Amino acid sequence: MRGDGDGWSKDPSGVRHWGRFGAAGLLLRAPLPGGGSAVLLQHRALWSHQGGTWALPGGARDSHETPVHAAVREAWEEAGINPSDVRVRSERITASAASGWTYTTIVADAVMTLPTSRNKESTALAWVPEAEVDEHPLHPGFALAWPALRAAPARVCLDDLPDSDDARQVAAALPRTVDLADQGFYWLHAEPDGPGTHARIVDNAIPDSAAERSEAEHLANAVLALTRGQLLA
Repeated sequence: MRGDGDGWSKDPSGVRHWGRFGAAGLLLRAPLPGGGSAVLLQHRALWSHQGGTWALPGGARDSHETPVHAAVREAWEEAGINPSDVRVRSERITASAASGWTYTTIVADAVMTLPTSRNKESTALAWVPEAEVDEHPLHPGFALAWPALRAAPARVCLDDLPDSDDARQVAAALPRTVDLADQGFYWLHAEPDGPGTHARIVDNAIPDSAAERSEAEHLANAVLALTRGQLLA
């Protein structure tokens, strides 16, 4: 039922969190010239909870919604981001409470810094370069989550791919966010002079032989190694 998630969830201690069924927000990333990335931030209206801070478009989940559906809907309502322009890459529970309440951050990409339109919940919307996000006065919850959500830039050298079809397929997938789990998030691009470490495409995520393990250890110390499957997922 639309809107049945609006309301407070209370911990046994009396601490309140917005969203009767939890909450979700959209971390939408888009390319900048030169290989960098920007994140869409919302300057929260002064009347709202933690008003005056910067955070992600987001809000309460309704009872029938998945976190992805809720986050994409909220971005449409609060920032005018068309769901068809959003490519979901990952989701993370970035806050939880004893009541069972959770906040899920949906990580997604757009092909460009899309135009936005704000509703009454925002005083401004801005595409902020990734390196400048934490220079803003952030919502406390987002400030705690941001270090684990921030994507490190990495350059994919298409010349490393001997097969031209492979190179075209990889090029078509870039730029993009990838979630490498225990290694965190990376923003992959193909700008030769762009920011970040060198990302190399390897055949296997888990080396089969001692020689391959030795090579993988050498690569890990110098570059980011990932498989085509990880890049194209």
